[in-house]
Amino acid sequence: MPAVTDPYKTLGVDRKASDDDIKKAYRKLARQYHPDRNPGDAAAEERFKEVQEAYSTLSDPEKRRAYDSGGGVFGSGFDPGQFRGGFGGFGDILSDLFTGSRGAPGTARPERGRDLETDVHISFDQAMNGAQVPVSVPLSAPCATCHGTGARPGTSPEVCSRCHGRGVEAESQGLFSISQPCRQCGGTGTEIKDPCPTCSGTGRTRQVKRYRVNIPAGVRDGSRVRLAGKGEAGPRGGPQGDLYVVTRVSASDIFERKGDNLEVEVPITIPEAIRGATIEVPTLSGSKRIRVPPGTQHGTVQRLRGEGPPKLGGRGRGDIRYRLVVDVPRSLSREQAEVVDELATVMDGNPRSRLLSGRGE
Repeated sequence: MPAVTDPYKTLGVDRKASDDDIKKAYRKLARQYHPDRNPGDAAAEERFKEVQEAYSTLSDPEKRRAYDSGGGVFGSGFDPGQFRGGFGGFGDILSDLFTGSRGAPGTARPERGRDLETDVHISFDQAMNGAQVPVSVPLSAPCATCHGTGARPGTSPEVCSRCHGRGVEAESQGLFSISQPCRQCGGTGTEIKDPCPTCSGTGRTRQVKRYRVNIPAGVRDGSRVRLAGKGEAGPRGGPQGDLYVVTRVSASDIFERKGDNLEVEVPITIPEAIRGATIEVPTLSGSKRIRVPPGTQHGTVQRLRGEGPPKLGGRGRGDIRYRLVVDVPRSLSREQAEVVDELATVMDGNPRSRLLSGRGE
């Protein structure tokens, strides 16, 4: 391979760049030109080799000093197994790039358990006032016999003999190596020589857990309440996931939920609409009286501020909106009909005249 005449230029960094800056630049370019991401691209492969050789010069303190003191010219054959100083070697860098951060032997990160979701059915009143409700959830929980380790009581998981606890193993690909989960331990970094007889080494058993869930006041249909750490157990002692309880709220016979507010349809009589009246309306805590102004039109909305459902997070309460609907009788008695006829005679005039003006009538 030809010598790299300017490794700084190859990596796109300044001569005063720190070790971290050089490492970041190398990572970015190595990802960009890696042969696995550019199959069959000879130019990308050549660029990848140039980036590696430039990094081999600048990642080693002695080689970098030699290059800097030699007037900017330094050449060497590239050997990916030769450079173990500076930033920990190319095998580890490439392992970081394509498999995530590396861990010390015996410290493979435990796998987190799955999150779960279940529905709970509550009444409208429970949604408004809050409630504590029971929930039963089938799930995988830590084995009570081995306490989640997967090993027979009195024994412990051992460091994997293949990957020596790293959880990954490297496969050589010419100038570089690719790390993948260990085939023997599945990436856990440990082996169980004597499995637990209850869970067969998984560290989990199928159980039904029963909880009492505190439902906050003001939840809506479809609200999700999170119970941290109440989900599936992770394999071999891994942390549990979360449980999400979804509220299914029964409809109210009186109130209709509209965002943070409630809406009620309130019938009023024709005389109440004409003359005005004080009427009684329902609230969440009983009833209150509101004033219907004279001449109230069908569909007029009045509201009681702060009388609606609690807002989640302690942000106060919404409103109750009352939509006043004029109740028109479907049939009249003889006496009522006579009164309506008299009213029609007194209240003469055509309220539709303005709609017909200018149309030849």
